[in-house]
Amino acid sequence: MRINVTGNAGAGKSTLTQQLGEVLDLPVFSLDSIVWQPGWQKTPALERQAREQQLIDQPSWIIDGVSVRIRQASDIVVFLDVPRHVCAWRAVKRSVRYFNCTRPGLPPNCPEWRILPRLLYIIWQFPDNAGRAIRQEALQAPGRYLILGQAPDLESILTRMTAA
Repeated sequence: MRINVTGNAGAGKSTLTQQLGEVLDLPVFSLDSIVWQPGWQKTPALERQAREQQLIDQPSWIIDGVSVRIRQASDIVVFLDVPRHVCAWRAVKRSVRYFNCTRPGLPPNCPEWRILPRLLYIIWQFPDNAGRAIRQEALQAPGRYLILGQAPDLESILTRMTAA
């Protein structure tokens, strides 16, 4: 099984991915470790594509993050369509929590406060950009997509996944 948990920054992707990985006994990966290099430097596009392909080529996985290629390779896409104000609040809280350190899953020297203004801009734009594209994809392949407006309990997500 190959699952992509996608959505806005602060939507709860990493948390849900970890929970699903434990319950389903699947390897878990985060695109944050591919998109970013130390010091919040973006990974060059060709390198990112190659690293994404290495993940895609594995027989089973759960990947959290936003990527058209990962969504296309997924058996199930879980889209956390959380309101932007909730995502923004969570991003601010996370920035405070990891103020002087790098949160797990990111390369070294990536404290969130350094990109907080940029992150809040991305969060605010997400529903009209990537979020719209993901909702359109879901219309084309409704059986592969689960759209969750808020994080329901894990049991209900698993039930919906098996029904899809």
